[in-house]
Amino acid sequence: MLYLLLTPLKEQFSVLNVFRYITFRASYAAVTSLLLCFFLGPPLIRWLRRIGMKDNLRPYLEEAHQKKKGTPTMGGIIMLISITVSILLWADLSNRFILISLFSLLWLGAIGIVDDVLKVKKNVGISAKTKLLGQFTLGLVLGVILTLKPQVTGYENMTSLLFLKNIFLNLGWFYIPFIIFVIVGTSNAVNITDGLDGLATGLIVVTAVGYAVLSYITGNVNMSEYLNILFINGSGELTILCVAIAGAALGFLWFNTHPAQVFMGDAGSLTLGGILAVTAILIKQEILLILLGGLFLIEVLSVISQVIYFKLTRGKRLFRMAPIHHHFEKIGWAEQKIVVRFWIIAILLALVGLSTLKIR
Repeated sequence: MLYLLLTPLKEQFSVLNVFRYITFRASYAAVTSLLLCFFLGPPLIRWLRRIGMKDNLRPYLEEAHQKKKGTPTMGGIIMLISITVSILLWADLSNRFILISLFSLLWLGAIGIVDDVLKVKKNVGISAKTKLLGQFTLGLVLGVILTLKPQVTGYENMTSLLFLKNIFLNLGWFYIPFIIFVIVGTSNAVNITDGLDGLATGLIVVTAVGYAVLSYITGNVNMSEYLNILFINGSGELTILCVAIAGAALGFLWFNTHPAQVFMGDAGSLTLGGILAVTAILIKQEILLILLGGLFLIEVLSVISQVIYFKLTRGKRLFRMAPIHHHFEKIGWAEQKIVVRFWIIAILLALVGLSTLKIR
């Protein structure tokens, strides 16, 4: 909004030239979403508590997490409001990537909010099939748009590969199911990871910062050429989205760190996981999610391997409990220790992921 309002005035007021720079607007987008979370957090947490949006512990977690019973949930709306306002203020609202991202944010946010409300009010959220259908539909719509209108990104049905210089994979019509898989998988991976105070929130910060860097490089013709990655005109605006996510997550972490005053719920985890996937898709860096979102992948694989091992061995377990963060709880690690160590691993994986841009 500010970009569209103030940029035309740069001829009269040269100081307004700063709005042309993504780095300037990204910095203020991060600060805006961070401060909004700080200010919106206390009143919204009180409101969630007042309307009875309190978390119902899963039966198998009641012993370890008894003190968390009754903590307000659906706190993800604090981040969603902060991110949306920040984008509306600082991003170029005529940019196609921003418009797609805002639509995706609202779509997934609606699914997450409805699921949280039903979980609390009726003790049963949206059915797994309905939730998957919502995520599937977003992936299908985005996949069809990018396939039928390759001019959106400038490249038809392509994705970048790790470590390989100037070699890109054209998936043809398989690109649509690939996009669906990335959105559904990432959205649910973040959702699964959100089981300890601050865990998913901190990991979202790491992944969002990583994709902020990638978005900026992808939208810069000189930097993308130097690093041998696809140049996508206009994608630099996604830097503002990513830093707004990172700023909001940091602000939310103030209230979500142990002992948590509020949980993000599906309104946060499902939505932010999906929007990070959408960002990766738009800049053709989906495969880098393996590293930039490495901990989310590890959490999902721990659940899958637990189920497979349980069936193959007829009742034996590979981990004490899955996802894997609960396994470490069961063997005696303190919750804060698990969270911080997972953050450290995530940062290392993200650094490795960004280093692959040079190793080509």
